[in-house]
This record gives sequence, C-alpha cells and structure tokens, in this order.
Amino acid sequence: MVKTIKGIAASDGIATAEAYLLVQPDLSFDKKAVSDVDGEVKRLNDAISKSDDELTKIRDIAKVSLGDEEAQVFDAHKMILADPEFTGAIEQQIKDQKVNAEQALKDVSDNFISIFEGMTDNKYMQERAADVRDVTKRVMAHLLGVDLPNPSLIDHEVIIVAHDLTPSDTAQLNKKYVKGFVTDIGGRTAHSAIMARSLELPAVVGTDSITKDAKDGDTIILDGLNGAAILDPSDEDVKHYQKLVSDFAAEKAEWEKLKDEATVTADGKHFDIAANIGTPDDLQGVVDNGAEGIGLYRTEFLYMQSEELPTEDDQFEAYKKVLEGMKGKPVVVRTMDIGGDKHLPYLPLPEEMNPFLGYRAIRISLDKQDIFRTQLRALLRASEFGKLRIMFPMIGTLQEFRDAKKVFEEEKAKLVADGVKVSDEIQLGMMMEVPAAAILADQFAKEVDFFSIGTNDLIQYTMAADRGNEHVSYLYQPYNPSILRLVKHVIESAHKEGKWAGMCGEAAGDNIMVPLLLAMGLDEYSMSATSVLRVRSLMKKLSTADLKDLADRAVNESITNEDNKKLVEEYLK
Repeated sequence: MVKTIKGIAASDGIATAEAYLLVQPDLSFDKKAVSDVDGEVKRLNDAISKSDDELTKIRDIAKVSLGDEEAQVFDAHKMILADPEFTGAIEQQIKDQKVNAEQALKDVSDNFISIFEGMTDNKYMQERAADVRDVTKRVMAHLLGVDLPNPSLIDHEVIIVAHDLTPSDTAQLNKKYVKGFVTDIGGRTAHSAIMARSLELPAVVGTDSITKDAKDGDTIILDGLNGAAILDPSDEDVKHYQKLVSDFAAEKAEWEKLKDEATVTADGKHFDIAANIGTPDDLQGVVDNGAEGIGLYRTEFLYMQSEELPTEDDQFEAYKKVLEGMKGKPVVVRTMDIGGDKHLPYLPLPEEMNPFLGYRAIRISLDKQDIFRTQLRALLRASEFGKLRIMFPMIGTLQEFRDAKKVFEEEKAKLVADGVKVSDEIQLGMMMEVPAAAILADQFAKEVDFFSIGTNDLIQYTMAADRGNEHVSYLYQPYNPSILRLVKHVIESAHKEGKWAGMCGEAAGDNIMVPLLLAMGLDEYSMSATSVLRVRSLMKKLSTADLKDLADRAVNESITNEDNKKLVEEYLK
C-alpha cells in the first residue's frame, strides 16, 4: 500500500531504490544459567568465527575505498578476536559460572574495557577500549541472531533509512550503491544534510517515523526536491517521478552550459561563487560544477575519518592536494571545528548540557595547542602550492582571534627559520557565526583579512534554536530581519576597512537569499558544489541596481521571515 511520508528537503535530487535500515539492533539479553556448557562454548566460537569472517570482508572493502591505513583498524579488531586472553577468558567464564555466552562476553569485555580506560599514562592502550567495545558489539549481535548494519558491506543500490546519521556515518557512504537517505530527525542545516549535498545525494530529514514505517527491502522513492519519501509507490507514482527526474535533468543541463563562465549579474557586476568541501575527494564535484574557488574546506573530516589524530604529514598531503587541484583559485580552509555534534572517539570531550554552546572549535584549538599547531604547520607547508586562506571558527572575542593569529605567526616563524618554503600571501580570516562578534564586526574588520559568514550557526545562536532539532526547525529563519541586519552590518564593516566578506552557510545558495545578498554587496558565495550552477544562472538574471530598494525594505521595513520571503518571491516573478 502506497504511503507518503513528509519531511524536510535536505538535498536536491530524486532516487528510487530498496530501503536499507541503518538502525542499531536491540542487544539486550537476560542472564541465564546453562547446563550444556560445551554447547554454550560452541555458540560463542561460532559467533566469533562469523564476526571474524565479517571483519575480513569489511577490511578488504575498506582497503579499496579508504586505503590501507584506514583499514588497519579492522585488523586490530581481528587480533582481539584471535587473542586467547580475551576469548579464553570468556570460555572460562562460561565454564566456571555456568552462564550463557552473552553474559560471559559482557563480563569479560567490561573488565578489559575498564583496564584499558584506566591506562591514563598510555594513550595508545586507552584507545583500545573502543576497539573492544566494537568487537563485543559484533560478537553479541551474532550470539543474539540479529543483524548489525554496516554501510561498507552494501553491494547493491539502496536508500539509507536511519533515525539519524552522524557526519562520520555520512562521510563513509559509498555513492556507487547509496542513492540517498531519509531520517527520523534532523534539519536542513544538520551536518549530515550538509554532507549529503557535498556527496550530491538526495536526502529527506525530520520525518519523525521513517524507521518505523519502512522495512528492509521496501521500494522507496526519495523526493529530495519536495521533502517526501514514498513507500511502495504505485505505477502512477513511478511515472510521475520519472517525469520530475527528466525535468530536473533538463534544468541541470541548462545550468551546465554555464560551467566555464564567470559569475556576472545582468548589470555586469562580478561575484565569486565558491564551493564547500569536506575532503579532497570532493574536489571533482567542485571542478565539474565550475566553482571559482573553495570557500569552506571543513578540515574536521580529516580527523573524523581517522582512528587517531592525523599527523602533520597526513594533513599536509591533504591540503596540498586540494590547493594543487584548484590550480591557483583561492581555497579557504577552516581550522578544526570539533564539538557540538562532531566528536572524535580518540579525543574525549567533557559531557555538557549545551555542547553547541560549549567546548568546541577555536576554544578547543586554543586549549589543546599541540593539535592546533600541528594543523597550522601542515597548512603553512602546503601554502606554496596554491592560494591559501585560513579562517578560525567560532570566534567570539577579538582576543580569541589575536591568540589564534599569534600561534599562526609563531609556527610560521619556526618553519621559515628551518628553511621551509611558506607563502607570504596567506590571508587570515574568521567565521562570523557568533552574534556578539557580528555586532562588533566593525572592530574585528580592522584586524582580519576577511569574514566568512556562517549562517547555519549565526541563525542558531541568534534565534536560540538548535539547528538539528526538527521541533524548532521553524525558527531556522534566514530571511528574518534580525539576521539580515547582522549580515548587512558584517558586509559593510568589512568593506569600510577594504576587506572582503563571504558567506559559507546554507543561505549562500538559497534562491530567496541571493538577491538580498547581491544588494548588500556580499563578495563571495560558498555553497554545496551542486548548487553553484543554479545560483550562477539566477545571478545572470538579476541586476544589482534594481535590488537596492529590495534590500532596504527587507532590512528596515519587514517584520517577519515570511514578509521577506514573499517580498523576494514577488520580485522574482
């Protein structure tokens, strides 16, 4: 029976495929006394054998998709399964206590985890606790006879169905087989949605119930244009969406004609349209869509896709690849933005009531300067291979920017003293996403080289609304006059000091926002690569001279977000 589930359109596109439920199974069990001890030991060994075979397959796939170094974690997991001290202790527990294998596995693994976590003087051994947890979960699933989902094992076309997807989950999706995803929770500005746009995957989020409504193998039409998932579609539904796919493809074909053109408005004004990326693998999308630079390189994904802190050389190679790949076009690199909803298993952060307001981004970098200095050294070394611009995230005070700049200058001086080639043309800027900083933009503009407005967080903090919470998604209001006033002030403050201002939040690629930003004189618009040509096409039809009155009315006369949405829609008719 056909069922349409509405959600939030998070990433453009339409896809049809089987549902793949990426939902963690219930691994709860009851402690039981057993009389057939040998039979229970056999159950354990069978589960271990299945787990080992599974890990071999995952490791081999990871070697191809992620490389040998990333795949080594699965060799470590296999070594735990082969360790007689671990498996032997579980067997002995079954025999001595005459308990079921599940209970013995839990008792022994909890003991090992406790021991490893207690090795505070040995970071490497501490990190093994996470490996034991992963291995235990896999063996437990086989003991209980339930499937443990793993996207790396997908070998046919699917649409991922999940309660939510972490950024690291999304970053590991194989585009060859994963055609899109749909989730219970989340908003358009959640990091998983942003990654979906980077990967050019259609996505619908915030449906509330998709994991309850869909089953593995169900046919799903995913409509990322209108925010809907159609379960068990009818023949008429299929025909309707085939036409939408065709229409969308025709529109994209028109946009593609603009790939090698500069971004120029109807009255001859040039603006830069750049792309946001998460990894060097995203470069192809940037080139294919004709972006004029990279306005946001989210370097935290280097950290999130690694089992340990990436080395200076690892980072250098990644940054060098991006700078060389852009062939002299500017690349804005954001330093590590960890915290909030982005976590590193090997870098435990304190539990916080409000993590988005807590210990994150530049606050971590300035506190853990060994990590920060390593990243800056890698960036400095890579700077000779392209046009590098560095920006610091989550700057709230002028002192934070000054402190970050001081660390940068210290590391630059050290490298130069060691004879390392470093560019003298690196620009240092900041994300403008904290309202307190936006209000004082006129003061910051005296010391920075540029601003990049991060609207996702700027809106979140200004409206006091969690960007990933679908219950308050109505407060994601990019056209609200309060937001527009902050944006206008930031742009004018930059220009007054002869600096440039860009935007790397989702609003930079929004059809309603673009006319307003053009009127305000925003210099650079950075967005998902898939939005570049659409926005270039829109800008070619607009005259900045005709938009001046529109921006004034939006900032000074309108009262609500909806007022401004209607104002621009009327203008664009």
